[in-house]
Amino acid sequence: MHLVTGGGGFLGLYVVEQLVARGDRVRVLCRGDYPRLRELGVEIVRGDVRDPAAVRTACEAIDTVFHVAAVAGIWGPWQHFYEINTVGTRNVLAGCHVAGVRKLVYTSSPSVVYDGRDHLDADESLPYPSSFLCHYPHSKAIAEQEVLAANGRDGLATCALRPHLIWGPRDNHLIPRLIERAKSGRLRRVGPGDNLISMVYVENAAAAHLQAEAALSLNSPVSGQAYFINETEPVNLWVWINELLARANLPPVTKSASLRTAYAAGAVLESLWWLLRLSGEPPLTRFLAQQLGGSHHYSIAKAERDFGYRPIVSVEEGMRRLEPELKRLA
Repeated sequence: MHLVTGGGGFLGLYVVEQLVARGDRVRVLCRGDYPRLRELGVEIVRGDVRDPAAVRTACEAIDTVFHVAAVAGIWGPWQHFYEINTVGTRNVLAGCHVAGVRKLVYTSSPSVVYDGRDHLDADESLPYPSSFLCHYPHSKAIAEQEVLAANGRDGLATCALRPHLIWGPRDNHLIPRLIERAKSGRLRRVGPGDNLISMVYVENAAAAHLQAEAALSLNSPVSGQAYFINETEPVNLWVWINELLARANLPPVTKSASLRTAYAAGAVLESLWWLLRLSGEPPLTRFLAQQLGGSHHYSIAKAERDFGYRPIVSVEEGMRRLEPELKRLA
């Protein structure tokens, strides 16, 4: 049996669906009630990864854990990200060891190695940076290192996948926010608009998890390794965004700001939010400015070599599947 933490979330639900389609028995650890999980007939354990007892219970009689649960974001208190992303992962590791789980596939992020510079066809030799501009990548970097360090302990084989810019139907974060900003006229291009980025359609990201799990064992090349997961070729970020807007029948982005200006504005807004204890998150941060204005794309050669990573849905087909949702959001 497989356990998927966060199996009711965006990526996690696709992982669950693909496991069920493969004929596997699946248990899900999640906090909420998700009708789709009930439709799939999987076993549901209600609980939080911050609760060690709930995680231990969920890990009982499990062969493989897909640890997808996390909190993402560019703003918020350190403790919130640390408790869910870092401590939650420690609880999963402890649950695996107590229950004798054989495999752990950890969902990480390329941001764990983001150092503020452009990454051009970068590979997994990139080191972890000494500092981070927001708490999400920092908390995930600590967790990833601990997952990989746990490889081989008590017979547990581990690996970490770093899907970049996951998009597709049922997204509750990236696409809705993008459309909302465009509709309100608050979406601005950062930089000259020539930056290239990697992205991954959500079903391809989920497929990578199953492909890695199938190849993972203590004696395999996958054991103890991290992998970038994205489409084969990068795309121009702002061309892609404008294509999304066109499919939503919205006008293209016309307003722009230089990366230097956006970065400075992000620093000012961060200071205001901290000093005035404003609710929500700033409309722009230094990290977000760099993500919108810089190039960051990654080689998938290692994943192709070690576990045969291959996308199962083309970008064109992914856009076709997403289009009805774009029109609904607009």
